[in-house]
Amino acid sequence: MYIYDEYDQQLLNERVAQFKGQMERYLDGKIAEDEFLPLRLQNGIYVQRYAPMLRVAIPYGALNTAQLRALAKVARDYDKGYAHFSTRQNLQFNWPKLEECPQILADLAEVQMHAVQTSGNCIRNTTTDEYAGVIAEEVTDPRPYCEIIRQWSTFHPEFAFLPRKFKIAVNAVPGADRAAIQMHDVGVNIVRNDAGDIGYRILVGGGLGRTPILGEEICSFLPEEDLLTYLDAIIRVYNQFGRRDNKYKARIKILTKALGIERMRELVDAEFDRIRDGAGKLTQEELQRVKKHFTDPAYRELQNNPAELEAAKAESPAFARWLGRNVRAHKKAGYAVVTLTLKQIGTPPGDVTAEQMDAVADLADKYSFGELRSTHQQNLVLADVEQSQLFALWQEAKALGLATPTLGLLTDMICCPGGDFCALANAKSIPVAEAIQARFDDLDYLYDLGEIDLNISGCMNACGHHHVGHIGVLGVDKKGEEFYQISLGGNSGGNHTEEASLGKILGPSFAREQMPDVIARILDFYVAKRSEGESFLEAYRRIGHAAYKEAVYGPAN
Repeated sequence: MYIYDEYDQQLLNERVAQFKGQMERYLDGKIAEDEFLPLRLQNGIYVQRYAPMLRVAIPYGALNTAQLRALAKVARDYDKGYAHFSTRQNLQFNWPKLEECPQILADLAEVQMHAVQTSGNCIRNTTTDEYAGVIAEEVTDPRPYCEIIRQWSTFHPEFAFLPRKFKIAVNAVPGADRAAIQMHDVGVNIVRNDAGDIGYRILVGGGLGRTPILGEEICSFLPEEDLLTYLDAIIRVYNQFGRRDNKYKARIKILTKALGIERMRELVDAEFDRIRDGAGKLTQEELQRVKKHFTDPAYRELQNNPAELEAAKAESPAFARWLGRNVRAHKKAGYAVVTLTLKQIGTPPGDVTAEQMDAVADLADKYSFGELRSTHQQNLVLADVEQSQLFALWQEAKALGLATPTLGLLTDMICCPGGDFCALANAKSIPVAEAIQARFDDLDYLYDLGEIDLNISGCMNACGHHHVGHIGVLGVDKKGEEFYQISLGGNSGGNHTEEASLGKILGPSFAREQMPDVIARILDFYVAKRSEGESFLEAYRRIGHAAYKEAVYGPAN
């Protein structure tokens, strides 16, 4: 993973010192509340329902064990002993004291971590596939390109105050999209042309929230060296023409829709032609400099399916089940990619205790070269585990509550913090998630259902990505009462990029206590009507929305 040089560290240290001074002046009453607001946002601090929230950047989800232990220490010393992994691969502390945030940031800077641009109207954390660099099917490792985007966008003076927040995602797997690039302001799909040259298919204008829109193709093939200048051109057009009079219409998706993709392309191409040969061109020298940070670890020469692994599978059906669900193939023979699920029943999805973080750091040191990744699904990944060590890892992970063999199944749900923490939420998300987890805790039933994405958001900001859940749940407010709206048929891309879709609202909302029964009716209908081998999403698309609506609400009058 990328290691800061002296220049990187100096920039970070200067930002920490700057914010410390700003905080001191604010607490002394020398900076007004409205003046302090953008300063704290630039350092990842929100004021939530009950306490501040500090969002720490995890660029493209990559962590080393020193960083994870530092996060655990923050949770223990400054928070309530736990933290929350978000759907953008970042980590959030929900209970820090405002006046202690500068010291938290100083502590994190010692391990090359920060909260810069995790909030505010700027370019946010660039995200990618949690399996980047360790799977055989990708065109190339996308992490160096993410790092290049991170370095270009961090502290970019022209893009510090955009009309609204701006998110970029990068994918490099043909026919699959675990980075959900169609749901981002800009999606970068790394591809090869017929000549074998690396380039990018660029999408623009995607996003969820109040107005969910799928991104559209603005460039079918962009040469490798033009990545930053083309992104620069897009954001300059957005900065110039994006609305600032209405925050609900300020995202680039609204601008793209208003202009139309053809006119948007004309404006971007004109700006790109003006700057494409400037200093922003990505040279091979710069690309190779960054790529040197992402070389393979010291893999051993091993064979797939060693005897000890096969023996453990035969002796332990529970291990075999976890192996089939939470472990996937690695590009290197004898290794595997392991997902540790943060979805134990009774625990909010994505939450992890300080003790668990320390323990996972120990696991990563012991089994995966001291590195790990956070995922869009609010889980953790150990990317380089020897197959002969999988049984030992499983035993340790199970003791920590991190080996629930449900990856991709109904209870591996995405869930935002909701009304338990967020001041923007209309309803609580966590109790709904816990009620559904408790209702559907039979593994045989979950495996029979197959892969189902269940996403829960507490408000229209869609931090839980409910729009792209196969089953989406949205918290709504009805005269001060919490209710929940269901949508069906969403898909973030997953294993089929061309099948990305937005869910369609099923009908009137439900009270919280009704939600497990409502989900049960949807699932019962799917089980009764599916064809052999047909997934939930495939069945929904074949059977149609109206039939599911009738199954839940009864025949229309």
